This record gives sequence, C-alpha cells and structure tokens, in this order.
Amino acid sequence: MINIYKVLIRNELLVELQYPLALAIWMLEKLLEPIIYLAVWTSVAVSQGGDVNGLTVADFAAYYIALLLVGHLTQNWHIWTIEWYVREGQLSKYLVRPMHPIHESITNDWIYKLMMMVVILPAMFLLAWLFSPSLQFDFGAVLRFIPAICLAGALGFLGGWVVGLSAFWTTRNGTLVQMYFLMMLFFSGRIAPLELLPDFMRQVAFILPFRWIISFPIEVLLGWIPQQEVMIGLGIQFGWVVALILLAMGIWQMSVRRYSAVGG
Repeated sequence: MINIYKVLIRNELLVELQYPLALAIWMLEKLLEPIIYLAVWTSVAVSQGGDVNGLTVADFAAYYIALLLVGHLTQNWHIWTIEWYVREGQLSKYLVRPMHPIHESITNDWIYKLMMMVVILPAMFLLAWLFSPSLQFDFGAVLRFIPAICLAGALGFLGGWVVGLSAFWTTRNGTLVQMYFLMMLFFSGRIAPLELLPDFMRQVAFILPFRWIISFPIEVLLGWIPQQEVMIGLGIQFGWVVALILLAMGIWQMSVRRYSAVGG
C-alpha cells in the first residue's frame, strides 16, 4: 500500500498543478464564506451593543477565522464525484484495479487540502490582523485540537462518501446531496455558532454527526470546551467514524452488485 500511495500522490500532484485557474477560484470561495459570515455577525453584535448571547465581536472573529481552517480540512467533494463516476460509467475503470476506489479519493482529498494550506494559513493571519479576534495561544488546546481535527476530517470524508454512494441507487442524487449540505449548514455550526441556536436545535445538533465535523474542533481550538468534555467529544467522534466505516463498507458491497454503467 505504501508504494501504491506513492504513485497516487505523484499522479495527484501532477493533476492538481494542471488546473491553476480552478485552484484560484476554489481559494476565493474558501476565503469569502467565513468573511461573509463574520461581517454579518459582527454587524449584528454591534447593533446589539457589542455582543450576541455573550459572544462579542472578537469572539465571532476568532470563531470564523478558525472556521476557515476547519472548514477547509473537513470539506468533501467526493459526494458529487461518485455520482459522476456512476452516471458516466467512469467507475468501471476503478473496479478493475486491484485496490478500492476510496484510496484514490483519499489521496485526492488530502493532496488538495495540503496544497491549499499555503493560502489558508496566510489568510488566517491576515484576518486576525484585520479583525482582532479574541485568540490566546494555549499549547494544550492545540494538542487536543490535533486528534479532534483528524477525526473531524475522517468524519467529513466518510459522511460525504456514504451519501455519495446513493448514486448507485438513484443515478442522480442531487436532492439528497442538497439535503445533506443544508443540514450541515445549520447543525454543524458553519452558518452560526451553535450557542446561538434554540435549545431544541442544539440538542439535535449534539446527536447528529455534523457538530462533530465543524463546531467541535473549532471550540476545542479556541479553548471553549473544558478538557474533560473534550475527551467525551473525541469518543463521540471516534464512534461516528467507526459507524460510518461499517456503513460505507456495507453500502459499497450492496451497491457494486447492482452497478451498471449508465454512460461512457
């Protein structure tokens, strides 16, 4: 597998470097989302005297700067590419290879994310300079953030992969994908910190996996969660990862049996 991943990494680097304009567009999209949310909630906080439910302008700045990093490391676009592979018949060439197609998806995912870090990190420093967030370096929080973001990245990837596998059954799964991202938008803490949601929605967010993809690693990094609660959260993340691995394996086995190339 080491030799296989060496080849996959080399090939993926060559592919990514062939599309500089696409990379620039994706970079712009990544930067705009947290800036827009930050501008909106900053305006709301200022209009209410400087805070919203105890969150100040500096807190919002810290949250959305962290969102830039966490959102990048946990995003998953294979939820769309699986449908294209199935619909266009491109999946056939992967099925005859002596390895699971998920290995190529993993390589594609992390090569892109690592390459984009050369933009994400400077953008975070620029936003910190512009918006003066309430950031205090805590080495312990950074150490706890590492397993939290690793599990969050795995959870985001596996969640997208499981939803993407629905393409085997529906051919076009755009509606299901949009429902997934709509729930992600509200229950992950992407559009607003979960503290601003009504109590019922916060309880639902705690049960669903979306909070553990976005909000939890952000709160860990910012030191908003007590250390003992961080360990509980890591356990919940790990449980979701294991559950999605088993679910993905089961759905894949059932899906491949019914696969037929629609196009291509």
